[in-house]
Amino acid sequence: MVVEFSCPRWALGLAVLALCLSLLWGCAAESPPNASSPGASRLDLVKSRGQLICGVSGELPGFSFVDAKGQYSGLDVDLCRAIAAALFDDPQAVQYRNLNAKERFTALQTGEIDILSRNTTWTISRDTVTKLEFITIVFFDGQGLMVRANSNINNLEGLRNAAICAQNGTTTELNLSDQMRKRRIPYQPVTFEDVNATFAAYEAGRCQAITADRSALITRRTRLSQPKDHRILDLALSKEPLAPAVLDGDSQWFNAVKAILFALIEAEELGITQANSSQQPKDNATVQRFLGGEGTLGSDSGLTNDFAARAIRHGGNFGEIYERNLGRQSAFQLPRSQNNLWNQQGLLLSPPFR
Repeated sequence: MVVEFSCPRWALGLAVLALCLSLLWGCAAESPPNASSPGASRLDLVKSRGQLICGVSGELPGFSFVDAKGQYSGLDVDLCRAIAAALFDDPQAVQYRNLNAKERFTALQTGEIDILSRNTTWTISRDTVTKLEFITIVFFDGQGLMVRANSNINNLEGLRNAAICAQNGTTTELNLSDQMRKRRIPYQPVTFEDVNATFAAYEAGRCQAITADRSALITRRTRLSQPKDHRILDLALSKEPLAPAVLDGDSQWFNAVKAILFALIEAEELGITQANSSQQPKDNATVQRFLGGEGTLGSDSGLTNDFAARAIRHGGNFGEIYERNLGRQSAFQLPRSQNNLWNQQGLLLSPPFR
């Protein structure tokens, strides 16, 4: 005997909706930890993934640049590698995402990346409205201007009514406007979202000057067809403290990354290098605590106790990272100056590891 049941369409619709919701809840329960979930941390997600996702520029030599073979290099890149080395004992456990100035914050806010290591200026509004958490300043910079060497432009007054190229979505665009307004100097801003387009427009003669961080002008000048035909003016329009950032509201992830990056600075102060990191004296309590031979500094931050030793062993201390990417071992020969340690007339400082 066959028994037939009739079912109203509205009831069938509710049943289908309930089934869909149960499937979604089931998938969510099986998903890896999400940093936005209550009680979870991005640190758990990164560990379970086994790889760090790092947002970089990919187009700024010395900081983050990808060559024709797909190989990444630069100070910002090496900081990502140091974090991967500390987490996984593998500096190659990093996936890089190239981001322009406009999209970099959205990528962090939506969880597309774990950390932004992209020559980004630390500002109050980015700390509050944009909801970023800056780790520590890794490069003290200032905004500058580059002009053609054969021009008679030596100061801002020489740029009256001139076209000036700048990348939009950056602090440089606003800083230039503020400085010219204060001095009542009219000018024509020529802006682009892409850094390559910005420098290409300048080289093509669409503007008489280009403004960016001084470090960016120095490194990007090497990529112009005739670098010696351009000079950087001896002036600074602003202070630009550059720092990596994570999303606000996740103290465990913030503290873990902060400990790793400060370890690079502390290692330089302690004289611990990539070459001698495994040969440190056992009777030095400060060094042993730092390297994880004593105490629980690492486990207190959700890391292994030897996290600092891992980072230094694979990539060296901050000074070594600086010198090979921007300093004496690089094509740019940028002196350390304010980017030196506090006890070497610089501004870099790590809190004590104790």
